[in-house]
Amino acid sequence: MMSRQAFLCSLGSLYLSLLFIFLLMDVYARPANNSVLKEKAADGKDENEILPPDHLNGVKMEMDGHLNKEFHQEVFLGKDMEEFEEDSEPRKNRKKLMVIFSKVDINNDKKIGAKEMQRWIMEKTDEHFQEAVEENKMHFRAVDPDGDGHVSWDEYKIKFLASKGFNEKEIAEKIKNNEELKIDEETQEVLDNLKDRWYQADNPPPDLLLNEEEFLSFLHPEHSRGMLKFMVKEIIRDLDQDGDKKLTLSEFISLPVGTVENQQAQDIDDDWVKDRRKEFEEVIDANHDGIVTMEELEEYMDPMNEYNALNEAKQMIAVADENQNHHLELEEILKYSEYFTGSKLMDYARNVHEEF
Repeated sequence: MMSRQAFLCSLGSLYLSLLFIFLLMDVYARPANNSVLKEKAADGKDENEILPPDHLNGVKMEMDGHLNKEFHQEVFLGKDMEEFEEDSEPRKNRKKLMVIFSKVDINNDKKIGAKEMQRWIMEKTDEHFQEAVEENKMHFRAVDPDGDGHVSWDEYKIKFLASKGFNEKEIAEKIKNNEELKIDEETQEVLDNLKDRWYQADNPPPDLLLNEEEFLSFLHPEHSRGMLKFMVKEIIRDLDQDGDKKLTLSEFISLPVGTVENQQAQDIDDDWVKDRRKEFEEVIDANHDGIVTMEELEEYMDPMNEYNALNEAKQMIAVADENQNHHLELEEILKYSEYFTGSKLMDYARNVHEEF
C-alpha cells in the first residue's frame, strides 16, 4: 500500500505535468508574435495618420471652415496642453500656470505686456510646428513602402483605400493594370479632393511625387505659403454663396450647425453665430469694410504672422485685464484660467502668494 508521503509526491508530479501541458497548449493557442497584433491595431489608425487632419494646432480656423475653439489654449500652452487636459487637480494646475507666468514675464516685473505675450505665442506656435514635423516623419514612412524618399499619388491612394477597408494587394494590382476600381461615391469624392491637394503640394518642377517636405505641406498646409493659399481658397469656395471669391458677414455665419429641434439646439446655434460674427467683425475683416478677401483670410490663417500674434496677445490680455492697465498680473491669469488653459481653478487667490 502506497504511503501518504508517496501519494502526495505522486499527486504533485501529476499536477506539475498537467500544468505544463496546459501552459504548452496556451502557448500554441496564442499568436506566435503578440507584436503583430499590436501592429495590426496600429494599422487601424492609418486613416487618421495619412489623411490631412481637419484640426491644425495653433491655426485659428479648422480646414472645414469652423473656428478653432481651442486656439487660445494652444498658443498659450503649446505642447504642454495635454498636461492640463489629463491633470484636473486644481493645485497642480495652479502651480503649472505660475511657472508659465514666470516664463512669459521675461523682464520679471510681475506682469505680462503685449510684446511679452506676442513672443510667447510665437514660441508656442513654433512648438506645434515642430510637433507636426516629427509626426510627419512617421506618417511619411507609412506611405513610402519602398523607402525611396518619394511617394507617388498611386502609392498614397493604395494606402488610403487600405485604411478604408479595401484589400491592399487587390487595389495595388488593379491600379498597376489600370483596371477600374469599385469605390463608393463618398470615398471617391474624398479621393478627388485629396488629389487636388496632392498636386498643390507638389512643388515645381512638378514630378507628381512628394518628398517628405512636400508631404508635410500636404498634411499641414500651415507649413507652406502656397498650401495656405490653397486652404483659404477651399474655405472661401465652401462659404462663398454668390461666387465673387469674397465673404460677407452673412456668408460667414450661414454655415449650418445642426437642426434646431429644441431650445438647447437653438442656443447652440445662437452661440455659434455670435462667435463667428465677433470673429468676422473684430479680427478677420482687417479694414472693417464688411467684406473678407482671400488676402485678409490668408493673413488671419497664417499662424506665424507676427502682426496677428501681437493682435492676439492684446486680445488675450483684454479678456482678463480687470484693472485695465493693459497688462496681466498673475492673479488675473489664475482667475481666468479656463480661457488660457481650458482648466478651471478653485480658490486661486487664497494660495497664490504662498506658492509663488
